[in-house]
Formats: sequence, C-alpha cells, structure tokens
Amino acid sequence: MKRKLMFLVVLLVALPTLTFGQMESGSPAQARIQKEVRHELLMLPYVGVFDNIEFRVDGDTVTLLGDVTRPTLKSDAENVVKHIEGVQHVVNKIEVLPPSPMDDQLRVALYRTIYGFPALEKYALGVQKPIRIIVKNGHVTLEGVVDSEADKNLAGVRANTVPGIFSVTNNLRVVPS
Repeated sequence: MKRKLMFLVVLLVALPTLTFGQMESGSPAQARIQKEVRHELLMLPYVGVFDNIEFRVDGDTVTLLGDVTRPTLKSDAENVVKHIEGVQHVVNKIEVLPPSPMDDQLRVALYRTIYGFPALEKYALGVQKPIRIIVKNGHVTLEGVVDSEADKNLAGVRANTVPGIFSVTNNLRVVPS
C-alpha cells in the first residue's frame, strides 16, 4: 500500500514537468527551473553575508550575477546550476572580489555595525542573512531585502558611520513580511 501511494505521489509531482516541459518563456517549466536554481544556490555551503549571488532565467539559459569573496564559490554556483534538468546554458557573470585585508576589516566592522544595532538585530536571526554586505576596494553595496523603508534607510545610515569607507550604495529592497 505504501509503495502504491508513493508511486502516485511521485507521478503527480512529475506529471506537470512532463506535460509542460517544452513550453516557452514564462511557462511552468521556466518557473520550475527558477525554483530549482534558487534552491541549489541557497544550498551552497560557503555562501555568506559578504556574498551576493543572483540569477536570471531566459528559456533554457541561466545567467548568474553578483559578487563573491571566494573564487570556488563562483565555480560551485555554475556547477550546481548546469546540472539542473532543462538548463542548457549557464552564463557566469559572478565577479570574484579582490582579496584585501582592508576590505576584510571593513566587512567585519560593517557586520557589527548593521547587525549589532538593536533595531536591525532581527535580521541577524537565521542562517541566510537578508542584508548582504559587499565591499570592493572600500566601496560598500548593501543588497537584499528588509521589512520597511525605515530599516532600509537605517542600514544605509549605519553603514555610512563605519570609518574607512569611500561610498555606500544602498540597493536594499523593501518586502513587507
């Protein structure tokens, strides 16, 4: 009985993929690819708060974008995405940030300044931090999502208080929870 039930569940899950696998852009197949790419990128073991990986799906082509601190993370992201069913091409535009002790010090200071502030501590919970801190040659970019415009502005103001930073670009998006 359990075996028949499991077969039925697998069949129901696989049926939409088999039926709509060859449709054009915006199709259920493309939505499935987007979901799987997102899942695989989130499961990468060494993605941290100082890395930002984004992607775009156009048909059977996945374009990887963003910035990472480790060169292996760039290749790992490409490797997990190219093995997803339905993905024919992977364009890897992820930039590896240059190694810099000064940037490393700024990353730690920014992390403490942003996530250690009482009004922003709620974002420090969980494994995947919603505010990504990208530092390249002293220039800071904040990526990710926050709950309100006030939190977005507060994160930007807090980042600007760290000494040694040349500029702060606040690309945080407001997505109410």
